[in-house]
Amino acid sequence: MKHISTMLLAAAMVGTAFAPSLAGAQYVRVRPPRPMYERRPPAPRPGWAWRAGYQRWDGARYVWVPGGYMAPPRPRAYWVQGRWVHGPRGWSWREGYWR
Repeated sequence: MKHISTMLLAAAMVGTAFAPSLAGAQYVRVRPPRPMYERRPPAPRPGWAWRAGYQRWDGARYVWVPGGYMAPPRPRAYWVQGRWVHGPRGWSWREGYWR
């Protein structure tokens, strides 16, 4: 019985981890501008990942967010860049994540 309650708790935690990203989806009708060219400086430490800059919607217009390096959370992890995705309701931002 204890094993089943632990599984249910884990399932609930996973469900809540994804809920904010689904519930907080913001759709923009204006196509995002092309990414700006960024000069990528050398990494501050070996193994750090580059998060490319992107256009963020601030509620009225797109604002450029510059890229930067990030420390990986674990060995051999790699960064999957965020991106704008077009759907029937408009454009929505998919956050980048570690894989």
